[in-house]
Amino acid sequence: MFIANTKEDRQAMLAKIGAKDIKELLAQIPSQFLYPALDLPRALTEAELTAHVHELAAKNKPLKNFIGAGMYEHFIPAAVPALSSRGEFLTAYTPYQAEASQGTLQTIYEFQSCMCALLNMDVATASHYDGATAMTEAALAACRITGRSEIVISQLLHPHYKEVLKTYTRHAGVSIAEAQATHEGTLDLNALKKQLSDKTACFILQTPNFVGSLEDAQAISAVVHNAGALLVSVVNPISLGVVQTPGEYDADFAVCEGQPLGNPVSFGGPGLGIMTAKKAYVRQLPGRMVGIAKDKDGRRAFVLTLQAREQHIRREKASSNICSNEALCALNAVIYLTLLGPQGLKEVAQLNLERAHQLAEKINGVKGFSVNTKMPFFNEFVVTCSVPAKQVIEKLADKNIAAGYDLGQLCPQMKNCLLVCATEMRTEKDLQAYADALRGI
Repeated sequence: MFIANTKEDRQAMLAKIGAKDIKELLAQIPSQFLYPALDLPRALTEAELTAHVHELAAKNKPLKNFIGAGMYEHFIPAAVPALSSRGEFLTAYTPYQAEASQGTLQTIYEFQSCMCALLNMDVATASHYDGATAMTEAALAACRITGRSEIVISQLLHPHYKEVLKTYTRHAGVSIAEAQATHEGTLDLNALKKQLSDKTACFILQTPNFVGSLEDAQAISAVVHNAGALLVSVVNPISLGVVQTPGEYDADFAVCEGQPLGNPVSFGGPGLGIMTAKKAYVRQLPGRMVGIAKDKDGRRAFVLTLQAREQHIRREKASSNICSNEALCALNAVIYLTLLGPQGLKEVAQLNLERAHQLAEKINGVKGFSVNTKMPFFNEFVVTCSVPAKQVIEKLADKNIAAGYDLGQLCPQMKNCLLVCATEMRTEKDLQAYADALRGI
């Protein structure tokens, strides 16, 4: 962080405190906890710094990206950053306190409206940090609603989401059970029936799941509700252009990572947590919710209708004390969806579906590599390799291809398995180059 205090400013503050210099100010701190003096090079001029940054950037390889695993590279229309980077939105302190202006409140209201329409749910909150935290908040809300203390998750839930859930619930008196998957890469419905009990607050379903397979959400929803539990659905927002929405299969809560909606991958962040629910559960939603009212002159006014954050109510009554509105990322999502419209989203989803299946077909034609899934999948799938996946990634990197995600990082028995993703950003030429690169291994 740059703090524009001059040498004179610092000296005046030290004099007021009664310290001669910074060293004297910090004298009470043991020396082992202090950083040594940094031997920094001389400051660069703006021209020198620009040249240096360009020199560093030139070392980056322009890789064709086939990595998904939760963060996806999609085309972002130029209008998205052009609008969201306007001074009204992008400031030194991007609007965090939504009550600051009618404009900020309106963008959050539009965001909520878009999310309700996209996921086909009754209510949406302003955004959360990312998909994993939104999912965990929904699961904890289910525990409060049902008075039960067990959360059942799919074995094929994203592993990072599992870790976030475990971290949140470590001291919350909540237990986590895992429902097994089949060899086809989807949930074992019979195993789930046995897993659910009168202690189960909710089941967390991810579809498409971590390996890209689409689950039978309708059948799973029926099983979960028959057990008296709630259904928390985790979805890929782009997939909703071609697959059932959570509202159609009666999900109680529906959440997702909003990064694919007009937000760049940006080395893994920032994310955008989207959380929606049935209207009956609105009082259990964390964060804030914007609504429409009228002012004293009868004009339309946007207001914070619900604030269940510790900043606004007593901490012990807050539904969560670790949620944020991620306003700028949410604005990107609103602009992106508005530009595409329902038909545009459908076309993007179809392209993702087609590109992934085209690539899977090409890979199946390469000796030593196979895509064995018999289940429908969206934009990613698992490739079984005749050599370790790590080796495939290294070899394809030499050809400027980011080959995918090494599943051996999660499970040593899967060291020969590669999770591969193809979005609308990959052309048919890119898909062919990928298959040709595999032949060279």
